Amino acid sequence: MYTGLQHLHSYMTYLVLLGLLVSLAVAFGGMFGNKPFADKHRKLSLFGLIPAHLQWVIGVILYFVSPLGLSNFSGEAMGDSVSRLYILEHPLTMIIAVVLITVGYSRAKRQIGTEKGFKSIAIFYALALILILIRIPWNAWPNN
Repeated sequence: MYTGLQHLHSYMTYLVLLGLLVSLAVAFGGMFGNKPFADKHRKLSLFGLIPAHLQWVIGVILYFVSPLGLSNFSGEAMGDSVSRLYILEHPLTMIIAVVLITVGYSRAKRQIGTEKGFKSIAIFYALALILILIRIPWNAWPNN
């Protein structure tokens, strides 16, 4: 089960990145096209939100069942950069990224009919994408 979850978590990253890129493309297109943020744009921004939340749930499960996660937490492990990445840096950064995505979506859905919805999606999703890209463990991805 652990190996299956690990592979699912690795390959699901492609879906998260694709969803965020689609959502950002729609947001930037709307911003620069001077269009009002409509319900169809809100629904398209779900392509970034839903995979990120699913990925987060899988990641939380992995954190508790993985030998690299919570069970490895110690002062000694904090001295090792790889252990620190899996114990603290990756999970914390991804939590922040998912929170940013959620805040961006929540703000945007209240701004239907204005141009501000696109700006909320663009800013928050872009910040989340940057955080995700800098904390993916590239050395172990996708062959965990």
